[in-house]
Amino acid sequence: MAKIDLHMHSIYSCDGEYTPETLVSIADNAGLKAIAITDHNTTMGVDEGIEAGKKFGIEVIPAVELDCIHNDVVFHILGYFINHKAKAYAKVDEDIRNQEIIAAKKRIDLVRKMGIELDPDEAMSYAKDGFVTGEIIAEIVLNKPDSHKNPLLKPFLPGGSRADNPYVNFYWDYCSQGKPAYVHINYISMEEAVSLVTETGGVPVLAHPGNNLKGRLHLLDSIVKQGVKGIEAYSSYHTLQENQYFLQKAEEFSLVVTGGSDFHGKTKPSISMGQYGMAGDGLELLDKLRALKG
Repeated sequence: MAKIDLHMHSIYSCDGEYTPETLVSIADNAGLKAIAITDHNTTMGVDEGIEAGKKFGIEVIPAVELDCIHNDVVFHILGYFINHKAKAYAKVDEDIRNQEIIAAKKRIDLVRKMGIELDPDEAMSYAKDGFVTGEIIAEIVLNKPDSHKNPLLKPFLPGGSRADNPYVNFYWDYCSQGKPAYVHINYISMEEAVSLVTETGGVPVLAHPGNNLKGRLHLLDSIVKQGVKGIEAYSSYHTLQENQYFLQKAEEFSLVVTGGSDFHGKTKPSISMGQYGMAGDGLELLDKLRALKG
C-alpha cells in the first residue's frame, strides 16, 4: 500500500474542496507518511500544509502544479521541494487569476451555446475568487431536477459512462483544450515552468502523462528535452497498462518516477488518497525524488 501521495489539491486551487489542514488529516487517516499539496499555479497553501504536517507527523513537501504550453498543447508540470515563497510563483498566480476572471463569462456563454441551460447570474454566484470553472458549471447543471432531459448531460448522471467523476469529466469533455466550451488562457511555456521549478530549488515532474499525452505520445521526447527530471507514472488517470508504459519510459529516459491520486474532494468523488496504482509504499521513490532537489 502506498505511504506517499504526491498530487492533491486544497481550497487554494480553483477546484479543491478541503483546507490544507483537512487534507493532512485525511492523509493521516489513510495511513500516509508523506504528501505534496500541489495546488494549481499557486503556493498559498504550502505553509498551512507544512504546519498541519507537524501536528499529524506527516511530511508535507513544498510543491505546486503549473499549467503550461508545449507544442500548443496544455500540460501540467509538478514542482517538488521548491522554495514556495519565491515571488515568481505569486506572479504566475496573479496573472492566471486575472485571466480566469475574464474567462468566466466566456465559458458560461459557450456552455449555453452548446445547448445546456445555465443561468449566468447563478453561475457567477458560485464563482470561487472570480473563477467559474467547468467543474463549477457541472455541479450546477447536473444537479438540476430536469438534467436527465438533456442528452449532453446524461453521460455524467448516475449510470452514465462518465458518472464516476462527473464534475471533472464534464470539464475534460466540454471545457478542456479543443472542446466546445474551451476558453484560451495564456499559460507560461513548459520551458518557463521547468526553469521556474528548477531555479527555485525544485524538481520538475510531468503530471499524469497518460491524460495529457493521449494521442500525442510522440511529444514525450521533446518534453524530456525541456528539462523535466521526473514523470508521474502512477496516476489515478492511468490504467495499469499505462502505469507500466510510463514506468518503462521513465527508465528509458532516466527519469525519476512519482505517483499521486490528484485528490480534489467532491470534484473527483471516486478518487481516494493513496490509491493510484503504485506498487509498494513508494518511500524509495520519494528518496530518489528528494535526492534531485536543488
